[in-house]
Amino acid sequence: MDHLDQLEAESIYILREAYKKLGKLGMLWSIGKDSTVLLWLAKKAFYGHVPFPFIHVDTKHKIPEMIAYRDRVAKELGLDLIVHTNWEAIHAGIGPDKGRLACCKALKTEGLRQVVKQHGFDGLIVGVRRDEEGSRSKERVFSERTQEDGWDYTNQPPELWNQFKTDFPKGNHIRVHPILAWSELDIWEYIRRENIPIIDLYFAKNGKRYRSLGCACCTGQIESEADTLDKIIEELKHTKTGERAGRKQDQEDAYAMQKLRKEGYM
Repeated sequence: MDHLDQLEAESIYILREAYKKLGKLGMLWSIGKDSTVLLWLAKKAFYGHVPFPFIHVDTKHKIPEMIAYRDRVAKELGLDLIVHTNWEAIHAGIGPDKGRLACCKALKTEGLRQVVKQHGFDGLIVGVRRDEEGSRSKERVFSERTQEDGWDYTNQPPELWNQFKTDFPKGNHIRVHPILAWSELDIWEYIRRENIPIIDLYFAKNGKRYRSLGCACCTGQIESEADTLDKIIEELKHTKTGERAGRKQDQEDAYAMQKLRKEGYM
């Protein structure tokens, strides 16, 4: 068993444990590389039939190609897709001009809270990785959120030898992170090995490409000539730039993600 085989097996085990031990589940699909790999793993874990819906929190500020890709793939794969928007915040004029943290909190964090409450989810499967961003390195594979969606990152149970805490107080919901141990390079090498269809915004055009995807107003491109999977993988082996260097909310506040995630952000 090579490195990717081991990561795949562990992720599939986590997905099956979540399905066995938790109640009503949903899986967040941001349309990016990580959650698309997670979609692929979920199909493998349940032999092509995924027994829970996919959720996209649409801020109405996404890059247009992302929405077109979402709708096309959801139709092709027959996904049970929930698309949710915090329309109250949109109608109130919330946007990045009000401050990027305030915008993320209203359109993403509050939007996610709404969809959890409306559909009564006990657990959410999320494609975050420890190496992507500092606050995510504090996560556990099975991570508890309170009834108010708060996350106490200072009080996390140990997870040793694939022994996970899955018994939580009624009313709390659980974030499940099957690819937490994967690296960005692992993701791309797995995409190449499995031939996973991925949105083409990640491939360089005219000397630029996206390394991380989010809202159009807050996500920048990097200088790159990597227009194939092989070139992206080679580029990552030598880069010294952080994966989220193009995310403007991170630039606005060094602890932006920790503040947002403490209150329920994905």
